[in-house]
Amino acid sequence: MSNIMVFIPAYRCEKQIGRVLAQFTPAIAQRFAEIVVVENRSPDGTLEAARLGLAAIEGCPVTLLQNDENYSLGGSHKVAFNYCLAKGYDYLVVLHGDDQGRISDILPYLEDGNFERYDCLLGARFMPGSQLNGYSILRIIGNYVFNAVATCLTGRLIYDLGSGLNLYKATALAGNYYLNFPNFLLFNEYMLLYFTDQKKSLKFFPISWREEDQASNAKLFSIARSLFSIFFNYAFRRRRLLHTSHCPENNWPYHVAFSNTNRPEGANK
Repeated sequence: MSNIMVFIPAYRCEKQIGRVLAQFTPAIAQRFAEIVVVENRSPDGTLEAARLGLAAIEGCPVTLLQNDENYSLGGSHKVAFNYCLAKGYDYLVVLHGDDQGRISDILPYLEDGNFERYDCLLGARFMPGSQLNGYSILRIIGNYVFNAVATCLTGRLIYDLGSGLNLYKATALAGNYYLNFPNFLLFNEYMLLYFTDQKKSLKFFPISWREEDQASNAKLFSIARSLFSIFFNYAFRRRRLLHTSHCPENNWPYHVAFSNTNRPEGANK
C-alpha cells in the first residue's frame, strides 16, 4: 500500500473523537504511515479525549497537533496538507473527528490499488449505495439541489460537494494553492471546484453517514447563501474565486501535543 497519512480534524467533538480513533484497530492502523489529529482549540475536552484515543492505537505512528489559534475547518486542512507535503507522504485521507463517517468505507478502494489512478477520492453521501441515518429531509433535498447546480456549472457529475471522508494525492496538493482558500466550513467546496477547473481526475464513492450526538457547526441557511455566492463567482469570476487569496497570509503555526514517536515538541516541527 502507498505511503498514506490519515488526517482527522477535531473541534468540539469530545464525545465522538474517541469513537473515531477506536475505528483504527491494529489491523487497520498498520495500513497507514501516520494518523494525525489536528485539534482546533476546542472549548471542551476534545484535546484530552484525542490524546487518550491516540495513545490506545497500535500499529502505526500517531500525532496530535493543536493549532495555536482557531483556524476553522479550512485552516486545519491547511495545517494537515502542509504537514503531509513536509513529511513526504504520497496520499492523505481526511476523516472528520465527529464520528459521522467510517474509515472502513474507503478501505476497499485503497486495497484494490485503483485509487492511485486519481488525484482524489471523494466520499459521497448522495449517490447509489450510500447510507444516511439521522439526516433531515430538508437537508437531503438541499444537498441534491446544490449537487445538481454544481454538476451544471462544472460539467462533471457531482454527487457530494463536501463530506468528511476524502483522499487526496500529495502531488495534487503541490503549489500550495489551497492556502488562498477561505478557512471556513466550505473549504472542501473550494477544493472540489478547483479540481474540476484544473481538470484533475476524481472519483466519488458511496459512504455511510450518520447524525446522532454530533454538534453541527453549520447553519443551514447561512451555508446555502454562501454556496450560491460561490457558484455565482465560479460561473462569472472563476479566476478571482480560485486563484486569488481570500485570507491573510499565515504560517498556520501549531504545536505537537502528543506523539508516540518521541518527536520533540515545537511549532511546525
